[in-house]
Amino acid sequence: MPAITDITAIGLEHHLGETRAYGMARGLTSVRNATLIILETDGGITGIGEAWGPCAMVTAALDVLRPYFLNRDIYDHNQIATYFYSQRYHLGRQNTLTSCLGGIDIAIHDVIGKHTNVPMYKLLGGLNERRVPVYASDGYFAVHPKHKLVDQLKALRDQGFNGVKIKIGRGPENDEERVATARRALGPKIKLMVDVNGNYTTDIALLSIRRIASYDIHFYEEPLPPTDYNGYAVLRPRSSIAIATGEALYTAHEFKRLMDINGADIWQPDLTLCGGLSVAREISTLAKLAHTRLSPHVWGGAVGLAAALHFTSAQSPWPHTDNVPYPVQLEYDQGENALRDEIIKTPIRCIDGHLTVPSGPGLGIELDWDAIEKYRVN
Repeated sequence: MPAITDITAIGLEHHLGETRAYGMARGLTSVRNATLIILETDGGITGIGEAWGPCAMVTAALDVLRPYFLNRDIYDHNQIATYFYSQRYHLGRQNTLTSCLGGIDIAIHDVIGKHTNVPMYKLLGGLNERRVPVYASDGYFAVHPKHKLVDQLKALRDQGFNGVKIKIGRGPENDEERVATARRALGPKIKLMVDVNGNYTTDIALLSIRRIASYDIHFYEEPLPPTDYNGYAVLRPRSSIAIATGEALYTAHEFKRLMDINGADIWQPDLTLCGGLSVAREISTLAKLAHTRLSPHVWGGAVGLAAALHFTSAQSPWPHTDNVPYPVQLEYDQGENALRDEIIKTPIRCIDGHLTVPSGPGLGIELDWDAIEKYRVN
């Protein structure tokens, strides 16, 4: 079996310029970043993954983790991660070490898929949907006049998206103004979702929910900070809109806490942050046991998008059979981001509101090294 001979990190940054900055209620960004994890084996197979977080922090985390993986069989990967957490129990799990472990885990799955000559979705339980429905994640707060809310939404209206998510969170009154604008621009048929990015306390979130509930909101994302479990326990039973959260939760342990308090209707694990595909499968099992919907979060580069696409395509529609009221939807970020659009030779494009799962071995994607060198920072 292939053994791991080296793991390296490649930090990437796409600088937008301050005049094109966009973002959320907590603030705007003019830099999109991602860190690629490149895993080499003695069999000549190279795997690629992606880890969330500042590039320098992911690279530093890899320096700590690399010795645990070198010369180990690729099929030992779960043993390695468990051993690391047990040995370094005092470090906790909500940190960049977990994100880096996730990037390694994605790269290992890519190697296993290439070694066995099967697409990654077969390693995750088999294909449920080759064409995965996505919702457009846009409606950002932005600096440039041409990037204002109405302009963003008009560009999406006729592209076949079943749903669109916008940013809110600057106050209940402003939330209602933005939601009303979005509903007028999108019309009544497109699902409308909103995202606060954890910028509220429970009382403010309730005020916001009451003001926008009449606009037919499909879900209300991250109303509270990620680990405000008491707040979610109070908010969810009082909300008239489905609550979604989880993009900033690390490992299945944090989703187990969310499950225990019945704190959300929709879970949103991010594979590049939560611990990779192995952890995402654990989260998926918990979601099935709790009869909770999944909608994976994606807001990084093309490798993370490809991994999330494979994962989503393998999700069975539990507890449904032939008639699925709300199929699992993957987040598809619409913000300017060359790390999503340029670093693989065949970009993953949205057609009529769907992404098609790559059918090649592993992730089924090939890096464009010229583009990677263009955006490389280490």
